[in-house]
Amino acid sequence: MNVQPLSTPSAPAVAGPYSPAVRAGDWIVLAGQVPLDPATGTLVPGDAAAQAQQVLDNIVAVLTDCGAQLTDVAKTTVFVTDLGDFGAVNEVYAAAFGDHRPARSTVQVAALPVGAKVEIEAWVYLPVA
Repeated sequence: MNVQPLSTPSAPAVAGPYSPAVRAGDWIVLAGQVPLDPATGTLVPGDAAAQAQQVLDNIVAVLTDCGAQLTDVAKTTVFVTDLGDFGAVNEVYAAAFGDHRPARSTVQVAALPVGAKVEIEAWVYLPVA
């Protein structure tokens, strides 16, 4: 299978040797998005809900750049630094996805890049035309 990096000009710049999104056959795999403002590259201030909103906005931007949308998402993994924030993050997540319910895992981690409270990665099924 040929894995190709995808152009994502609307996403925040990456902080390491990886691609924000790659295509692998009929799948688009998004790297974890943290709550960076794409215009400034800085962490958005606020609680986990505000950060989750920015993460989801960044995911929508990457999806749009790749010709996909939230309803194409098959699986997400949500990383939080405090499971006590699960409810607040879940409310923002549910509002963003609406009636679409991709498979999901949520994991508490010790820390996330740039001091983020939330990171979300996604797997998108979008058959090659």
